[in-house]
Amino acid sequence: MARSKTSAAWLKEHVDDYWVQQAQKDGYRSRAAYKLAEIDDKDKLLKPGMTVIDLGSAPGGWSQLAAARLQGKGKILASDLLPMDALADVEFIQGDFTEDSVLDELLAAMNNQQADLVISDMAPNLSGMNAIDQPKAMYLVELALDLAQQVLRPGGDYLAKVFQGEGYDDYLKLLRENFKQVLTRKPKASRARSREVYLLAKGFKG
Repeated sequence: MARSKTSAAWLKEHVDDYWVQQAQKDGYRSRAAYKLAEIDDKDKLLKPGMTVIDLGSAPGGWSQLAAARLQGKGKILASDLLPMDALADVEFIQGDFTEDSVLDELLAAMNNQQADLVISDMAPNLSGMNAIDQPKAMYLVELALDLAQQVLRPGGDYLAKVFQGEGYDDYLKLLRENFKQVLTRKPKASRARSREVYLLAKGFKG
């Protein structure tokens, strides 16, 4: 089947993308690794010995970067609906974490420990229609925050991709109620035209 003009244009942009090419050179699984790298360089989130949960982890760019920065010391639990190839020092749980069985598996893998950091680069399958996509995206980050509230230790941090639009301001307010500080980050590897930003919530009030 012939590709549509829009998908052909997307493919060309993707192949020509500096960050895609850089990821291939550096051996990262996705260009998203550079988004987390830039935020971590600035905000010093990842430290050896931490327990980190990575939601929406496939294909593994964020888990890969986190594992490198934890230097084999600590625990990384990754979860996604999609399969993800194994990574050293990362325990992967495939499934929908909004389902009780997957959530229970995630909590069991934590061994009664609390997390120091929850990261989420989740996004729904986008239709291109904002009226459909925005509620879906907000629903996902609300669920991610709900999980973070269950697993984070007091003082822990939370980083999530959020799309600006309806529901964004309410979400920001919710973060400010639950964390001591909330920062907005737009890494260079995030496409300028994209409505995505990364909200970093520091110091979980518990």
